[in-house]
Amino acid sequence: MASLKELKNRIKSVKSTQKITKAKQMVAAAKLRRAQAAAEAARPYAERLAKVMGSLAGKVRGESGPLLLRGTGSNQRHMLVVVNTDKGLCGGLNANIVKAAKAKARELIAQGKTVEFYLVGRKGRAPIKRDFADRINKHFDTSNVRDPGFEEAETIASELIAMFDQGKFDVAHLVYPQFKSALSQDPTVQQLIPVPRPEETATASATAQAGAVVEYEPDEEAILAELLPRYVRTQLFGALLELAASEQGASMTAMDNATRNAGDLINKLTIQYNRSRQAAITTELIEIIAGAEAL
Repeated sequence: MASLKELKNRIKSVKSTQKITKAKQMVAAAKLRRAQAAAEAARPYAERLAKVMGSLAGKVRGESGPLLLRGTGSNQRHMLVVVNTDKGLCGGLNANIVKAAKAKARELIAQGKTVEFYLVGRKGRAPIKRDFADRINKHFDTSNVRDPGFEEAETIASELIAMFDQGKFDVAHLVYPQFKSALSQDPTVQQLIPVPRPEETATASATAQAGAVVEYEPDEEAILAELLPRYVRTQLFGALLELAASEQGASMTAMDNATRNAGDLINKLTIQYNRSRQAAITTELIEIIAGAEAL
């Protein structure tokens, strides 16, 4: 059984930890609103850009069009772009992202595909390296940036597009968390490169509903050549914004749970301390009474 001094020191230690988790919770709550607003504001732009690109891509038939749209003609080599945080204390957020990435990698490997990883953020490196050490192609370090944003997304997109143009992979998949609420961040896997073509039926239906024929100047291929890299950058930028909001939401929830658990532990330790102290006092009284009677 722990001594009174050990119990007192442990209570003091847990109280110190509780102060830290409470402060972290308040900081995350303050940052969450801004991060959530940024993520939600970027979604309509990305959706509208996808619709415009889909309308243009629907007019390009066969093997024509930019490489980012038509692809290499093969789907043997796959690149998984996994977006993780640089800091911890955010619950199971990074573990869920890594789990989704590993599941996708194993699925592709089971189909006989070649899989490599392009890792963004530090927290996903170690767990992926344990199982796929020889498949990690590149790390993109964001630890020196306070809030990764469009500049980082543009750099990542440029590197991926350059690798795609050099024939280093055929298909790239983006793995990132989609922010739902402070309690829910869903890992999402979507094809990034080549840009998915819209369904022809959906494109035809949308054109029919619009009731108008749109003519482009310059032609569709020239516009797509400019639009497709911007689409890739926008998707990566959106993923970074979703990650930022997910990180703050998960951190706030995790720190709230940690603060509550620390409070429960303090109560239990305090009860144990009081019982031990009462037992010690009772023992001392019995020894004093026994000694007095012996005299």
